[in-house]
Amino acid sequence: MSISNSITTTQQNKKSTFSVYMASDAVKNKINQMMNGKDGGKFITSLISLVANNPDIAKCEHSTILASALLGESLKLSASPQLGQYYIVPYKDTNNERTVAQFQLGYKGYIQLAIRSGFYKKLNVLAIKEGELKNYNPLDETLEVSLIEDDTEREETPTIGYYAMFEYQNGFIKTLYWSKAKMEAHAKKYSQAYRRDLKKGTNWSFWSKDFDGMAFKTMLRQLISKWGLMSVDFQTAIQNDMAIINESGQPQYVDNSEYIEAKTVKTVEEDDEKEEKEEESTQTQVKDPFADFDE
Repeated sequence: MSISNSITTTQQNKKSTFSVYMASDAVKNKINQMMNGKDGGKFITSLISLVANNPDIAKCEHSTILASALLGESLKLSASPQLGQYYIVPYKDTNNERTVAQFQLGYKGYIQLAIRSGFYKKLNVLAIKEGELKNYNPLDETLEVSLIEDDTEREETPTIGYYAMFEYQNGFIKTLYWSKAKMEAHAKKYSQAYRRDLKKGTNWSFWSKDFDGMAFKTMLRQLISKWGLMSVDFQTAIQNDMAIINESGQPQYVDNSEYIEAKTVKTVEEDDEKEEKEEESTQTQVKDPFADFDE
């Protein structure tokens, strides 16, 4: 996913637009090389459209947008918010006075990569509602539930926990259950944005916008990364999830990622109070990536 220094230094500056950057010969040649000359034009058009529809992403350093998109393309995932497979999320690096794009794998992306690997016969993740859980034995991983049959009633019932499972083609089964309290503690530990939301009563982070959706992603990540078989693409996706892809193609982890805690990088949503007030009136927020998950 390397984007050469010559591209970033000669083609990008604060005044140039992303479409101008993408139209440069150096960028187009790089894309065609990485995509073996196939669908380069389609990739460029769709990426320009994505950025044009999100002013916050347009503020990002152009090379980081392209690097995230090329990573998604290499994994054969879509950046369309409607599909929810991966997202390009704006982050503000206050130490270096720049805004950069972060690659975030959606949990529909986890599902896609697991299915493609061919290892899994079954894969499921589910919110457990109040009154449904009868018993869970972590020793033999048996879960006894009585699901609410009425969909509307179930939707309105508070969530008390989360369940995920997979079954290999050879019959091996692994399950995982977390209480809502455990998931809440995980979110507070690993997301600076969520902690800021709780402190200030704001609703910027993905955890605040759709807690259940982020919990589904966490359950799949915990389950598959620790006990599942992963294809090369799956390993690449997990290693780069929640990261800024730098010019050499290496990930830089931010927002208390599960790999490394970075204290010098803030999300656009995490600026100081003064900047937050300005953003509230001018910022187009990033679409909630998990709003449509119902599969």
